[in-house]
Amino acid sequence: MARRAGGRMVGSVRCERRGPRIIAHDSPGRFCRGRFMALLPGYFLRVLLAGLAVVMADRTVARAVEDDAAKRVIVLANASSAESMRLARYYAEKRAIPAENIVALPMTLAETIGWREFVDTVYQPLQDELIKRGWVEATGSTLTDEVGRKKYAVLGHRVSYLVTCRGVPLRVEHDQSLYAEVKPLTGTAAFRTNHGAVDAELALVARSGYPINAYVPNPLFQKERPTSLDLGKVIKVSRLDGPGLEAAMGLVDHAIEAEKRGLIGRGYVDVGGPHPEGDQWMEDVVKQLTALDYDMSVDRAPETMSAEARFDAPALYFGWYAWQVNGPFTREGFRFPPGAVALHIHSFSAETLSAVDRTWTGPLVARGVTATVGNVYEPYLTFTHHPHLLLRALARGETWGDAVFYSLRAVSWQCVAIGDPLYRPFKVRFAEQWVKRAELPNGLYPYVILREVRRLERAGQPEQAAGVLREALKERPGMAVLEARLTELSEGGGRAEAK
Repeated sequence: MARRAGGRMVGSVRCERRGPRIIAHDSPGRFCRGRFMALLPGYFLRVLLAGLAVVMADRTVARAVEDDAAKRVIVLANASSAESMRLARYYAEKRAIPAENIVALPMTLAETIGWREFVDTVYQPLQDELIKRGWVEATGSTLTDEVGRKKYAVLGHRVSYLVTCRGVPLRVEHDQSLYAEVKPLTGTAAFRTNHGAVDAELALVARSGYPINAYVPNPLFQKERPTSLDLGKVIKVSRLDGPGLEAAMGLVDHAIEAEKRGLIGRGYVDVGGPHPEGDQWMEDVVKQLTALDYDMSVDRAPETMSAEARFDAPALYFGWYAWQVNGPFTREGFRFPPGAVALHIHSFSAETLSAVDRTWTGPLVARGVTATVGNVYEPYLTFTHHPHLLLRALARGETWGDAVFYSLRAVSWQCVAIGDPLYRPFKVRFAEQWVKRAELPNGLYPYVILREVRRLERAGQPEQAAGVLREALKERPGMAVLEARLTELSEGGGRAEAK
């Protein structure tokens, strides 16, 4: 039967004899025998070219989608901070975001801000500016609500992501004078508060009059294909921030570098936390990393990973539950590989982002992580970013910004995401990494080999896996990681073990 590729018929040929020649036409007709065989090479070439055209068209569409998303990123900077402004311009330039998409507002330089000041200097000026520039479609009045926010009738927005830059306040403290019951949520003592993450409030800047007490359900949670109505209810927010300007700029650089060759390294999962729900999330992460064929270490002891534990090339780290950064992260000179996604669940993991050794989120950024999440106040476990959902979305090729909101149950609450929302860790698939493995530096090469070994082992081909290791050691001798793995395989190992 005829097949279509790129809108053209490529599987149907009509033959016509003209003297000594046979002419083939791209139209239905009677199949011609004899010298038609001489046409086959040319015909298959045309089929191949048509197929390649379809692939190239798909890539062009994907590129157009990425470009469109970049053009619709809004970058929020603190006009009172030279570093914040520098970071905003740096990010816009690196990601081809139009300079006019930068919104600079004078704000406090403190990480913590009160509600009145937040509304007056951040939320309301940003909302006004987005409406003025046409990013948010709304009609308004001179009326304000009890918090001081204008009563706009919002019809929708066209923002792909909102990026808050270092210098924009991090969290909003509780204001008892603004507390009001939000039934049934405030029937639970844990939700009788209005403190929260600045970014979690700005996610609702295109939604007028939402209650600031307790939380607001995230309409994008666990939705692989959210409707336009769902997408219009929130703006996806991620932050470029950390202990110093250089660390914050590194979030951008590492993302761009990793997208060129894909996420390469090992997986590490620290399962032993205080609640069964969180441990189940981590076990789901183990299953996903196994299915992705990552070489992996899993620690199921109640304590966090020890400083002596194996921790080379942690491209993916998921753990809990300690108050302060510890274990292998505290080794002198420790750095994440480019593109690393890492998180450690703890109630106040992002209480501050300015310290290199307090809590978790800031220290991870200081050590070169590319994307992470945290909590500015107590979120309660169910309302943190769900690590297994975050990984699931990333692994299917989604951006950091999309994966963050897929994995988050609530907004106007305590969670913050750190990293470039345009970052796609799995933009380059493993098959392409394997083909181009010879181009990799020595620091990354072994981990592509190990991933192929895991793939072969999972496919029930241990002999082929051992052969891959031996060949890799011939190509680049002296690789301690590969030598150790070959020894393990020859001794009958080959499965991801708890370590």
